[in-house]
Amino acid sequence: MPRSSKKKKRSSTALAEASELSSLNPLRAGMPALDSILSIKTLETSEAAAMAESLEVPRFRIIRTNEVDAYEKAATSQETLNVALAEAAPVGDKFGGTARKAAKLSLANAPLKTFGDLKTLINSLPAHEDMVALNIKTTATSDRVAQEKRNVRGKVFLYAASREDDNDFHLILGRSPDSSPEVYMTMELSGLPPATKPSFEKLKAARDAFKAFFGGDLPGLSYDFYDPPIPVRIEGSLFWDASHAKGTRPGPKSLKSRMPVVWEVHPLSKITFNP
Repeated sequence: MPRSSKKKKRSSTALAEASELSSLNPLRAGMPALDSILSIKTLETSEAAAMAESLEVPRFRIIRTNEVDAYEKAATSQETLNVALAEAAPVGDKFGGTARKAAKLSLANAPLKTFGDLKTLINSLPAHEDMVALNIKTTATSDRVAQEKRNVRGKVFLYAASREDDNDFHLILGRSPDSSPEVYMTMELSGLPPATKPSFEKLKAARDAFKAFFGGDLPGLSYDFYDPPIPVRIEGSLFWDASHAKGTRPGPKSLKSRMPVVWEVHPLSKITFNP
C-alpha cells in the first residue's frame, strides 16, 4: 500500500475513534475514566442487536480499557500491564484456580430468594469485620460457611467484565443507571468443574449463555465496560472473598469506590439477557 494511502487509513481510523469517544456520556453512571479507554466497538451478535431493538436503545458498545484488578500481576507497573494486555486471555472453560475452589465450584443447598434491589441485597449481608473474624481459609478445600449458604435471584445491570487468570468471568453488576446512589457488586461465572460434579450443568449453561451473547467479543484480562449497561437477571450462590479480607479489594478502578463489599454472587448458576 502506498505511504499516502496508509496515512489516509490511519487518519480515517483516528477520526472514527475520536467520533466514538466524543459520543460517550462520561457522566453516565458506571462509566470508565476517559484516559483508561483503549478502543470502542459495537457488539455485533444477533442476540445483542435484537435485545437493543426490543429495549429501544442504541446498539450496545464495548469500551475496552486498560483497567485491571489491582491484585492481578498486570497491575504492578505500566510495563507489566502492557505485557498482560498483549497476552491472550485463558482459553477453554476449565477452572484454573485454587483459592476456595470447593466453594467457587459448588452451589449452596438453600432456597432461592429474590431481591428487588441490589442495594437491599448488599444491606442484608454480614459485616466485613464479622466475616474477617471467622478466619476463612483460602485453600482449595475451603467450602462455604453458614453465612454463605444463600441462593439469590434478581435483576441487575452489567456494567463491566474481565476474564481472570483462573478462567472466571468477573462481572461487575449494579443498579439501574437511573438509580441513586450508585452501587456495584462482583458476580462471577466460574470456570467449570469436572463434568461429574453436581454443579457442572448449571454452571456450563450460565457460561454458555454469556458466551453466546458476546460471541467473539468476550472480555480479556482487562475490563470491558458496556454502553449502555446491559440488563440481566441472575441466579447464584453467595460467596465471601476471603482473599480480600485485607488489602486491596477487587474491581475496576473507575467503579471500586462504589463497591462496598467483597461479597460476591459466585458462582452464577444462571444469567438471562433482556429479562
